[in-house]
Amino acid sequence: MQPDLPRPEHRQATPAIDSDHPGVRAFARQHATGASDRERAVALNLAVRDGFRYDPYRIDLSLAGMRASSVLAHGYGWCVPKAALLAAAARAVGIPARLGFADVRNHLSTERMRRTMRSDIFYWHGYTELWLDGAWRKATPAFNIELCERFGLLPLEFDGVHDSLYHAFDRAGHRHMEYVSQRGSFDDLPLAEIHADFERLYPGWAGWQSADFQAEVQQETPS
Repeated sequence: MQPDLPRPEHRQATPAIDSDHPGVRAFARQHATGASDRERAVALNLAVRDGFRYDPYRIDLSLAGMRASSVLAHGYGWCVPKAALLAAAARAVGIPARLGFADVRNHLSTERMRRTMRSDIFYWHGYTELWLDGAWRKATPAFNIELCERFGLLPLEFDGVHDSLYHAFDRAGHRHMEYVSQRGSFDDLPLAEIHADFERLYPGWAGWQSADFQAEVQQETPS
């Protein structure tokens, strides 16, 4: 078996992981503070996690809607484009990065979300893998700190040494996220596969954008 080492692709821009976009490059330069790749990666993860609010309803599966720079333009994103932004910002400052995906069961959600999704499984949940100190480290910049406080969730911290993945339980000890299956690592965004599975597994997903997640967060207690 070949060792799982970084390749040139993990430092290059793609149409979705657009690390050559001027806005992405400026964001990376601003936030990638620190003397080492590990410190810069930790700072970038925090900037993506808390600088852009998580919104699972506003899903646009076009390339324009999914690319990293779209998160900068909109000020929000769901887990996949936020992971793409972290990967793009890392690549922009020379840190090898790629995307990882898993299917997760969400034990804490609002009633509106359950009705809308018709499932408690988040298929193609996205996170970022960063090459730091000789190994791939997983970072999950999806849930901004305000959302965690509102829902009583433990924020996902990333130290550049240990994998940062969803917690199994919330602050009160209730079940939170359960990893059902791993889909593996990808050098670029597998948009065609994601789109096909959303069409098959989420009937009516295109209508999600009519929902207002921010209002829902303020009005309803997750359960």
